[in-house]
Amino acid sequence: MRQSRVNIDQVGNRGPSTVRLLRFAQQSLRSGRQRNRAAMTSTYFFLAVSLMVVLGVRHAAAQDNYEIQVYGSDLVPPKTTMVEIHSNFTIDGQKTVVNGVLPSNHAEHETLEITQGFTSWFETGFYVFSSIQPGSGSNDGGWQWVGDHIRPRIAAPESWHWPVGVSISQEIGYQRRAFAEDSWDYELRPIIDKKLGRWYLDFNPAFDRSLHGLNVGKGWEFSPNVKVSYDFTKKITGGFEYYGALGPVSNFDPINVQAQQIFPTIDLNLSPDWEFNFGVGVDVTNSSDHLIVKCIVGRRFSWGKGQKTSATPK
Repeated sequence: MRQSRVNIDQVGNRGPSTVRLLRFAQQSLRSGRQRNRAAMTSTYFFLAVSLMVVLGVRHAAAQDNYEIQVYGSDLVPPKTTMVEIHSNFTIDGQKTVVNGVLPSNHAEHETLEITQGFTSWFETGFYVFSSIQPGSGSNDGGWQWVGDHIRPRIAAPESWHWPVGVSISQEIGYQRRAFAEDSWDYELRPIIDKKLGRWYLDFNPAFDRSLHGLNVGKGWEFSPNVKVSYDFTKKITGGFEYYGALGPVSNFDPINVQAQQIFPTIDLNLSPDWEFNFGVGVDVTNSSDHLIVKCIVGRRFSWGKGQKTSATPK
């Protein structure tokens, strides 16, 4: 699902996150002699992807603001169920009806995500989207159901010992026309990630398309997502997440209508059974949803003895 339009500073105006990436690249080069060739190749790949996305794209867009998350490659283990609540509040957003879509300003989006692990290489997730609109119920206000999605995902098992984590997610679903330009859409999301000491690098080069709605004629669109984080302690991880949309693969949108969001984030690793992510996203262009606060709280439930409750990225 698509979200608000945003942009970023030009390459010359490099922010703190960019500086940290460049410093990390230098440190990785110095330590290269101590790493095997495959691991170093994957390291350079992730650094190049992250820098190209953050520096090389002046504008980009995000996924819809019902589920704002960069996926890791690890799956929910077999005989385990993951229950997550995605809470996203738009502090400063779209204030008028645009293309038949209700305003997002001061709207609270709540998403229930339930994921079941079946094997070491397959899981399926199910989403229920809802929106709490400002105003009275007679004026399109109140708590309203938005739509449902299903997301099967496969991954390279850990037993393959690949130098990076790899999985592929497919997501298809319906959303009411009052809340999205397209009532049916489909997403294909490759996921590649790597854990390097305290650093974590994650790249989701997602491709999505409308199946029914205003954007059917655009075909496949490219929406890259990136996460870079650092473990400050065993329980506290900080970093940033990037959400972009460049437009149709066959002909990218003009720069002034592409979009980009940057979320400084914090992850709390309080227990293998729990997940907590918090972030504040900024739309630099003021084109739509300028400021969003997001929070993800998740809990794993294991139904069999001896089941691992979490997986560590490669």
